[in-house]
Amino acid sequence: MTVPQLVQVNEWVWELPPTGGMRVPGRVYADKELMEALREDQSLTQVANVAHLPGILRYSMAMPDIHFGYGFPIGGVAAFKVDEGVVSPGGVGYDINCGCRLLATDLEEVEVRDKIKTLIDQIFRDVPSGVGASGAIAKLSRKELEQVLVKGAQWAVERGYGSADDLERTEDGGALPGADPAAVSDRAYTRGQDQVGTLGSGNHFLEIQVVDKVFDPEAAAVYGLHEGQIAIMVHCGSRGFGYQVCEDYLEVMGSAVNRYHISLPDRQLACAPITSSEGKRYLAAMACAANYAWANRQMIMHLTEQAILHALRISPQTLNLRLVYDVAHNIAKLETHETENGPVQACVHRKGATRAFGPGRPEVPAPYREIGQPVLIPGDMGTASFVCRGTQKAMSETFGSTCHGAGRVMSRAQALKHAKGRAIDRELEAAGILVRSQGRKTLAEEMPEAYKDVDRVVAVMDGAGISPRVARLRPLGVVKG
Repeated sequence: MTVPQLVQVNEWVWELPPTGGMRVPGRVYADKELMEALREDQSLTQVANVAHLPGILRYSMAMPDIHFGYGFPIGGVAAFKVDEGVVSPGGVGYDINCGCRLLATDLEEVEVRDKIKTLIDQIFRDVPSGVGASGAIAKLSRKELEQVLVKGAQWAVERGYGSADDLERTEDGGALPGADPAAVSDRAYTRGQDQVGTLGSGNHFLEIQVVDKVFDPEAAAVYGLHEGQIAIMVHCGSRGFGYQVCEDYLEVMGSAVNRYHISLPDRQLACAPITSSEGKRYLAAMACAANYAWANRQMIMHLTEQAILHALRISPQTLNLRLVYDVAHNIAKLETHETENGPVQACVHRKGATRAFGPGRPEVPAPYREIGQPVLIPGDMGTASFVCRGTQKAMSETFGSTCHGAGRVMSRAQALKHAKGRAIDRELEAAGILVRSQGRKTLAEEMPEAYKDVDRVVAVMDGAGISPRVARLRPLGVVKG
């Protein structure tokens, strides 16, 4: 289809008026420079395509990190009325609950500046990474894996890998309700048996960072962050398990579209009514994958703590590692939102987008409820990551959603071409960032130039009042798959 003419609503918001079968407008958050780069991008067509889906509420939205994806654009957000709308695996993505976890410490940069190599080498040894990584814990039996799928991060905490405080500071307590292990295929079980506690590959990472700038001292203090502090950020998801769940249900939804007479502008938007048997089974299987991811990040947190204690020869009390927050980036969730017609139960798809709930929402952990939910936005390995906060404006405009990262500007194939003949690890080391990876190909695919300027992306959502900046974190050492 032809993408309709963009209309600028304000400095930060652009709109695609409804044309053809679009049920609602498209809405894109971007500044003029980001928007100019997007005008010929197929991701805008995807924004318009999503607007065709039954039961969609208000807008088909895209965050400033938008880029082309499967079905939905990456950086896409769409909410659907539960009683009229659909759920689509393409609106969640293959890496279900790919997300971010931020860990704070009592260490200061001046204390560890000369020990980053020791630290990053130990973490690289102790946290399995790379394609097909396994072996963090013993291979799980099917019965044990079923417990992971239902309990999520709590499964790890019950086995001594963390504390109850970690669960309070994890989105949804680290476990989506409604998970049904019976909705998961045997192939997914096989792929998930030995990957809990592993980082994976691609854009996943584990970084030692320093808080190098605080924008909002009040919120930073509530989150336990200050300039010069050492923090660790973990970015990973549900590994091969989640990928298989997505693959299985894309096939199911491909048949469901015909059964329910749903007309689509793109077959990659395969979907089913939320209340249908197919929709309910997908949500139950997706919850299993989301819970797997939360258990995975909980285990990685434990492995990281043990690695740091071993490398620095310090006590747990001196390190004082604690979880600031854990957020999901690829998920569909049943939530209640206020609309012009009153409260509505909606299935909110966030694909390459993150929740940004504002002050007062009961889902926000009690220690943060007055200030709003911490929002974690990772950058590429050569720049910075950000902690932001959710706002009431996010609740009223974006169903409590914001961007999730920098967003790619090069495909992996393009990045490999641009990196030919270069040593990305040496370039990063010259910039003061040590990186460890299982393969040079990953470093080339994930080089900083392959991504948008994360400062600009985050500034858009700050300027729009959706997720104001709280702190910036600069990488010192990076583990990649």
